[in-house]
Amino acid sequence: MTADIDTLLTALYVFVDDHLVPPGRRRPGRPRRLSDAELVCLLIAQVLLEFPRERHWIRYAHAHLRHLFPYLPTASGYGKRVRASGELIATVIRGLARITGSGAPILRLIDSTPVPCGASRETVKRSDLAGDAGYGYSASHSRFFWGMRLYLLATAEGMPILWCLANPKLDERDVMTALLEADHHLIAEGQVILADRGFAGAEFERFCHDAGIHLVRPKRANAKSDLVRTPAERALLRCRQWIESIFQTLKGQLSLERHGARRPTGLFARVGQRLLALAAVIWHNTTIGAPNPRSLIAYDH
Repeated sequence: MTADIDTLLTALYVFVDDHLVPPGRRRPGRPRRLSDAELVCLLIAQVLLEFPRERHWIRYAHAHLRHLFPYLPTASGYGKRVRASGELIATVIRGLARITGSGAPILRLIDSTPVPCGASRETVKRSDLAGDAGYGYSASHSRFFWGMRLYLLATAEGMPILWCLANPKLDERDVMTALLEADHHLIAEGQVILADRGFAGAEFERFCHDAGIHLVRPKRANAKSDLVRTPAERALLRCRQWIESIFQTLKGQLSLERHGARRPTGLFARVGQRLLALAAVIWHNTTIGAPNPRSLIAYDH
């Protein structure tokens, strides 16, 4: 296989249609002209080709992608399918993560990043996201924002393993604990999780210890009594910025902050859409033996 978007979409369609969508599955009513596997490919191509707006994307797809998709919906029909695709997206991400090897299988990275959903007070008052979203502070950007936080557990290459969206007022240790508890079968015993100092806390560290997880994080500032690091752990802490590089890929190349969602289901689906595109690229690059699994250069044109 080669590193181009047509090959990626063809391979992904075959994988999703053969392994993740049960054959012969029927829903009430008329069969859909755009299958789930084709929808997944459309979602990924939209992000990789940098079309944040769905109306612009469907216009482009009708003009240039007829050779890949026998049927393409209207913009409104596509928008409805996107907003209802959250469960499908999560299933495909898990499927890709399950079959994609990692150069450091014992290591996982965790962190959170802001997902802004509004920039004005009027938007906050009128948004359907009110109640789910809230005000938070991003220390890395030194600014306040209104929206949600994306929590991510990923491999060293950036393959998403677990993720969720949460109100930024919630304690990130509590959110990550709930996420790990909900999908504990995806974390192997003896796993090393690399975190930042924001995850420091006796309860979270006790939870990780009881779950067989080895937590590695930087020492807290002004902490007289903190974790004693071995030379191997100190060397591992140099890799902590890898998770920031993953977030930068999501925001800079996959338009995470330009999701345009106005409802909780749409926000979940559109954030998942960006993670799905990242997972698909890493899966394909790993399969073909590309030197950089997270490189998007071959797929953005």
